[in-house]
Amino acid sequence: MSVVASYCTTFLKPEMRHIYRQVSGLRRWQTFVLTRERKCEEQFPFSDIELIPRARKNFVKRFWLKYVQRVPAVYYRGELQEVIKLMERRPADLMHIYFGHTGVHLLPFIKEWDKPCVVSFHGMDIQPRPDQPGYDDAMRELLQTAPLLLARSHSLMDRLAAMGAPRDRLRLNRTGIPLEAFPAIQRPAPADGAWQLVQACRWIAKKGIRTSLRAFARFRERFPAAKFILAGDGPLRGEIERMVGELELGSSVELRGFLDQAGLAQLYAASHIFLHPSEMTEDLNQEGVPNSMLEAMATGLPVAATLHGGIPEAVSDGVTGFLVDERDDEALASALLRLAGDPAMWARMGAAAALSVQEDFSQARAIEKLEGFYDEAKEAGK
Repeated sequence: MSVVASYCTTFLKPEMRHIYRQVSGLRRWQTFVLTRERKCEEQFPFSDIELIPRARKNFVKRFWLKYVQRVPAVYYRGELQEVIKLMERRPADLMHIYFGHTGVHLLPFIKEWDKPCVVSFHGMDIQPRPDQPGYDDAMRELLQTAPLLLARSHSLMDRLAAMGAPRDRLRLNRTGIPLEAFPAIQRPAPADGAWQLVQACRWIAKKGIRTSLRAFARFRERFPAAKFILAGDGPLRGEIERMVGELELGSSVELRGFLDQAGLAQLYAASHIFLHPSEMTEDLNQEGVPNSMLEAMATGLPVAATLHGGIPEAVSDGVTGFLVDERDDEALASALLRLAGDPAMWARMGAAAALSVQEDFSQARAIEKLEGFYDEAKEAGK
C-alpha cells in the first residue's frame, strides 16, 4: 500500500475537523501524521503520530544562522534536520503538507527531499504577509516548486493562479462531509414564529458575525420569538458579547463553545436557517467553502450567506439559499425574512440544500479524488 506522510503543524485545533476527516478517511493510501504539537486527542483520535523533536538550542549557532546567514527558520530552529531524519526512519511515497504557510516554512525540505510534496490551501493561508520579509517571494517559489497544489474552491485556485501558480498544477480539493453524521431531516416551520437561526464557526473577522448579529436584530423585529445560536469561539468573543448588549438582543442570542460532530448535528437538527455572511478582511483573508455550512446544508437547512470566496460554489442563490453582498446586514435580514415569510419556499430550499451536498460534497467522493491526486503526484515523482 502506498504511504503518504501528512504534515500538520498542530494536530489538531478544534476548528480543523475537515483535516481529520481527510487524514482518517483514506482508503487506498496509508498515512502517518507529522506534527510539532498534539491537541484535542479525545476529539480527534489517531494512533500513528510522529511528534517532531525540538532541537537542542545552541544560541550562538542559532544567532549566526538567523541574523548573519539569514537562513529560513526551518534551518536555524533545527527542524529541517529532524524532519529529514524522521523521513529516513519512516519512508513514504509523498508528503501532504497542510496549509500554504506551512509549505513556505518547509520549502527547503520540499526542495531537498527526493519524493514529491503536495500542498493544500484552505483560505487564510493565501494571505500576503508584507510584514514578514521574504515571505511573499518564498510563497511564489513554493507555487513554482510543489508538483501539485490543492485548493478547496475555484476562487482559491484563481487567487493562487494570480500569485503565479501554474494552472496545470492546481487541483480542486473539496471538503468532504460524512453524510451519515449529518442526515437530512424534514423539520416543520415554527407555527409561533420561533425561528432558530444558527451559525457555527471560529469567531474571527472573515466570518461576518457582526453582520449576522445586525441582521438578526432586524429579523427579530418581525419575529420577536426568534433565537440565534452562535457556536464556536475565538478572539471576537468580547466584541460579540458587547454587540449583543448594544443591540438589546438579550437571551435571544445564545453563545456556545466549539461543539463536537454529534453536538453540531443536534444543533442543526433543531434549527431552521443557517447564517454565514463571510467577508474579505483588510489583510485579504478569504474563505474557501465553509465546512459548517456544508454540514448544515446536509441536514436540510437553507443558507443565508454572502457572495464571497467559495460560498457561491456551494450555495445556489434562490435554490439552496440566498446570497447577498458582503457586510450588507439589511440585505441579509431581507433574505432571512423571505425564507421565514414563505414556509413552502423555505422547505423547498432546505431539501435542495441537502441534495446538493449529497451530490457534490460527500466525504467518500472527496477522499476518492484526494487519493487520485496522491496517485498523480507519486507517478510524477518517479
